[in-house]
Amino acid sequence: MKNLVIIPTYNEKENIEAIITAVMELPIEYHVLVIDDGSPDGTATIVKDLMTKKFAGKLHLVERTGKLGLGTAYIAGFKWAIEHKYDYIFEMDADFSHNPQDLLKLYDACANQGADVAIGSRYVSGVNVVNWPMGRVLMSYFASKYVRFILGMSVHDTTAGFVCYRREVLETIELDKIRFKGYAFQIEMKFTAYKCGFKIQEVPIIFVNRVLGTSKMSGGIFSEALLGVIKLKKFQLQQKICTGGQPFRL
Repeated sequence: MKNLVIIPTYNEKENIEAIITAVMELPIEYHVLVIDDGSPDGTATIVKDLMTKKFAGKLHLVERTGKLGLGTAYIAGFKWAIEHKYDYIFEMDADFSHNPQDLLKLYDACANQGADVAIGSRYVSGVNVVNWPMGRVLMSYFASKYVRFILGMSVHDTTAGFVCYRREVLETIELDKIRFKGYAFQIEMKFTAYKCGFKIQEVPIIFVNRVLGTSKMSGGIFSEALLGVIKLKKFQLQQKICTGGQPFRL
């Protein structure tokens, strides 16, 4: 089975070599695709150096011009993964807020436990975050509760960005119809997978706030998520975006 970890980057020179190395050292083989949005700090240059000197054939890079949004980065990565016939496709941050060791748990959920989508969840077994300000913890936690209530999904961590998809899920979802670019993208992908009838499983993880580099998050991402779910539910009631005859939950 072929595994691909997609890592979007913008100014991650402090973390990128270490996170790639940590993934490559796991006992199960993972390839890595970095989607870099024109980082002025030279993140892409570091990746290119690793591609030739250490991880030839296993490390890949897509360079984009400017900050085009988290969602579009992942959509580009998903299409690349489908084209190259990867079986399990993972989303992961570059800053070690997601522990690379937990990739093994996500893989196990999809490969051995029957999940189509496995979510590294901060909230499925309490609140498992480290070094977050209390205000951010409360905002994130209750945003997920709100989204869960509005959309009717039994997912505790709706905004999670540490996810494994079976390729069939990404082939079924019409990726060009995914509307959101920021963190509401994470909600839309989970909701769409749910509406298309796929099995979603949450795997408990501990989320640790970044130590190196600068966070790309802002209060605006939560506003997008909170306001976007209403539009999302209305949109998907009007337009089905599952392909190949996949059943659509009403």
